[in-house]
Amino acid sequence: MIERILVTGGAGFLGSYLCERLVDQGHDVICLDNFFTSQKSNVAALLDRPNFELIRHDITLPIFLEVDQIYNLACPAAPGHYQYNPIKTMKTSVMGAINMLGIAKRCGARILQASTSEVYGDPEVHPQVESYRGSVNPIGIRACYDEGKRAAETLFMDYHRSNNVDVRIVRIFNTFGPRMHPFDGRVVSNFIRQALADEDITLFGDGSQTRSFCYRDDLVDVIIRMMNQDDLVGPVNIGNPGEFTIRELAEKIIQLSGSSSQLVHRPLPSDDPTRRRPDISLAKKELGWEPKVPLEEGLKHTIAWFKSIDLSDYRPPTPNYA
Repeated sequence: MIERILVTGGAGFLGSYLCERLVDQGHDVICLDNFFTSQKSNVAALLDRPNFELIRHDITLPIFLEVDQIYNLACPAAPGHYQYNPIKTMKTSVMGAINMLGIAKRCGARILQASTSEVYGDPEVHPQVESYRGSVNPIGIRACYDEGKRAAETLFMDYHRSNNVDVRIVRIFNTFGPRMHPFDGRVVSNFIRQALADEDITLFGDGSQTRSFCYRDDLVDVIIRMMNQDDLVGPVNIGNPGEFTIRELAEKIIQLSGSSSQLVHRPLPSDDPTRRRPDISLAKKELGWEPKVPLEEGLKHTIAWFKSIDLSDYRPPTPNYA
């Protein structure tokens, strides 16, 4: 069935690829983005498609649309971006959720919240399961993102219980792939950019902290699958359970890019999680999903994309008032 679908943050790294997939499936897609950290070039190829519409809008402000489904992806997701304007980040998560849930309530639309593994903070349970309530520092430099996403989950569940809004919640773990912003401060984009320039690769701490990296295509697959199943509200962890140290990631990127970069160490940032790995048992059982793309294969695609772009086309976040 053809749906009219709203994707907030639709010109971003994940949102733009999600829009492509939905347009190719024949749905009428509205991409909503304020271009705070995203690029219009990410959706340029869709602008001539008759079933695609681009609206420049900030979801902290009301908007009135008629839709069947809403994917709420709007929010800067990398530390370098969400810490740039922390008040704006918090507003996007909280006020944006309220505005999008209002549309869903009025239209009877199903709405999916792109939450995050950051709700687990620096976890004391490993791997992280959905029932774990997390260990977040509410006054730390990462809290604008962590607590904003936690508050958004609360709003989604309260709208679901109080107003029967049809909600879905996914908790996204580290994701990478083409269209990552080269200057977003994420470890994959930092390392690839440094490696291709044969610059020193910066490791924060001793590099023993771990992350689990999921390729973009796998993640978008499960987001669409979660939206279109009828029984599971969530939250559901989505990500790749393969666990690597940051040092292992850096060494792999140096090898795959043929770089002469050396590793250098810097102090570990405040509240940086020491271990991060999803338990995806629920996604396997209820959605029949697990990631297919190994880290090395995904890195090859991502490195090739970084080689193909002009870094001067990418700008820092758009300055705006909190």
